Amino acid sequence: MLARFFGNPKQETNIVTTLDKLNETLDMLAKKENVLLKKVDAEEQRAKEFTKAKNKRAAIQCLKRKRLYEQQVEQLGNFQLRIHDQMMTLEGAKATTETVDALRTGAQTMKEMHKAMNIDDVDKTMDEINEQTENIKQIQEALSTPIGAAADFDEDELEAELEELEGAELEEQLLQPVTTAHAAPLLKEQLLRPVTTANAGPLHVPAGTQPARPAQRQNTAEEDEEDEEDELDALREDMAL
Repeated sequence: MLARFFGNPKQETNIVTTLDKLNETLDMLAKKENVLLKKVDAEEQRAKEFTKAKNKRAAIQCLKRKRLYEQQVEQLGNFQLRIHDQMMTLEGAKATTETVDALRTGAQTMKEMHKAMNIDDVDKTMDEINEQTENIKQIQEALSTPIGAAADFDEDELEAELEELEGAELEEQLLQPVTTAHAAPLLKEQLLRPVTTANAGPLHVPAGTQPARPAQRQNTAEEDEEDEEDELDALREDMAL
């Protein structure tokens, strides 16, 4: 129906030809209009001259011809207006035809695309993809399955054995005695620490009084140094062991 109304490509060519013809007609009418306008001016000038010459009859004849020319100019103007109107109609029809032709081309292209790819083909392609994916998964599972002697191992037994090893390692770390290298600094610190009252600060002795000291605590400074040297020698011997 649209093709019958707007025409085919051949008719579109006819529209272009018609528009060219109408443009030529407009040019021709415009030229005639210019000629008539010049005649109108000429008759008006002649009428003025006859009026000055007191030739009333000749002046009236010039005015009559002037009116005829003016009527023709008005008629040519109407012709040009109709041609302009028809040109606008044809140009609109041409634009509509081109639009419909573009839409028709798009619809035809979509139709061809749908023929090349229908829903059945899409479903078939997706089934093939899913089948190939499943085959690949089965191949990977087959390759990752242990074979030979490794296939006889019980995973639960291996897990239980690993837990036993971890428990034994932790127990061994907890029962491991303190090494001499770690004990030596502690022993040295204990030996060199001055003897003071447990958990108490220095004693404040009142003036004029002398606190009583046990006999074993009343050593001279030299004796204290000798005792410290002996303790250090004993510590060195222990560390050498």
